[in-house]
Amino acid sequence: MRIGNLYGPDATFLGVPAADPDVPAEWSTSGAAIIGAPFDGGTSHRPGCRFGPQAIRVTDYLPHDGMRPSLALGVDALKDLAVVDLGDVEMPSGDTVKSLRLLEERVSAVAAAGVIPIVLGGDHTIALPDVTGVARHVGWGRVSVIHFDAHADTGDTQMGSLYGHGTPMRRLIESGACRGDRFLQIGLRGYWPEPATLAWMAEQGMRSFEMSEIVSRGLDDVLHEAIAIATSDCDAVFLSVDVDVVDPGSAPGTGTPEPGGLTSRQLLDAVRRIAMETDVGGLDVVEVSPPYDHAEITAYLGNRIVLEALGGIAWRRKSQRGEAARTPSDPLLEGL
Repeated sequence: MRIGNLYGPDATFLGVPAADPDVPAEWSTSGAAIIGAPFDGGTSHRPGCRFGPQAIRVTDYLPHDGMRPSLALGVDALKDLAVVDLGDVEMPSGDTVKSLRLLEERVSAVAAAGVIPIVLGGDHTIALPDVTGVARHVGWGRVSVIHFDAHADTGDTQMGSLYGHGTPMRRLIESGACRGDRFLQIGLRGYWPEPATLAWMAEQGMRSFEMSEIVSRGLDDVLHEAIAIATSDCDAVFLSVDVDVVDPGSAPGTGTPEPGGLTSRQLLDAVRRIAMETDVGGLDVVEVSPPYDHAEITAYLGNRIVLEALGGIAWRRKSQRGEAARTPSDPLLEGL
């Protein structure tokens, strides 16, 4: 049974067609499917991102007509990929284990059909079922992860629990769903994790690009290295984006803001590039918390992260078919 928005009126992502997750004929031929994960039971500080899926779906100044032609890429990803919206997964905040199980089942079913799951969070706890669900289709240890975040999310426990938004990356590596040496983190900064957790990360072979390294090397160079590692000896890339990777001046609506992050422009360009240059097997956008947002700034960012990723995926597929496609550097009106 399809659940629209668990915490609000039913609305699909920018007006794309609704589909019932229990009726594969309605979505199994799509290129990508939107899945809402309205869960913030793993939040350690400011709650509210259970309302994130609704905000990401509806925040825009254009008609919700299921069309969004990209100026940069010359594609309309919503149309080209025949994107559908499967609604929200029922995720009771008081039952973390059940919530994560239900989400993993949904993501796994979508990935098994050859459809790319696009998951709208929700707090970052959901990365555990998201990546696991894709790995069940692609292969255990065959999915690399590119993770944008201010925080590593590799804690052993969170307030005595194995599950929370500070622990999913450790659970993923421990389970074998993904390899530590194919786990790339971009944008880390601040004052956590502590030395013991950093030592565990090093033992797994994780590669973390802190903001200080991004500033000294430049984001393009960092992305070049990250993409090279992610596409080596793996069959798909899962892209996990926590909006707090962006400086809170540009993304205030999030649970654990950390000053000194990427700009919105840097993140959107990075997401688009990764989608253009890698075989994306799944995406989640997490930690959009509308109660702490201002003028929908963060919701707009979450919405555009999804569009840039879908645009990159559509552009890559179009290019692989030998069809003409623009690049972001092409003059917009040339030849018109």
